Amino acid sequence: MLERGFLLTQWAGESAPVRHMRAWLLLVAALAVHVVDEALTDFLDFYNPLVLSVRSQIHWFPLPTFTFGVWFAGLLLLVLVLAFLAPAVRRGGVATRLASWVLSVIMFMNGLGHLAGSLYFQSWLPGATSAPLLLAASLLLARATWQRQRSGVASIRHAV
Repeated sequence: MLERGFLLTQWAGESAPVRHMRAWLLLVAALAVHVVDEALTDFLDFYNPLVLSVRSQIHWFPLPTFTFGVWFAGLLLLVLVLAFLAPAVRRGGVATRLASWVLSVIMFMNGLGHLAGSLYFQSWLPGATSAPLLLAASLLLARATWQRQRSGVASIRHAV
């Protein structure tokens, strides 16, 4: 039987670089699930008309419309690239910490947008089912990134 807080307890014993990489991979997996959720619930049938409607009111609106193949291939490539970056995240560095913050904020806003949009349109939007996974995984990555930064600062202080 699993104890309460098993995942967080297990992660607590790992080094900050390993926790950071695992949190990164968890968010990448959540994104993959989210892409499949959107594909299965016809996200583009909602998204493309919305973008065209907004563009008719605001001509400079920068979001593009997509065909399914281009949209899905682009997101699949994104998921693969992010997954292949996991070893770099484990090694650390300013760029990977910055990428972790950016990814966690974007994915948090994405998940929040699906849920807020569902409230606004009073209908369960495509992608809303997996949105809580994005929220939880993005918070976990933000926490792991924060702890990694703090552990790096602490090790520098102890070395001085």
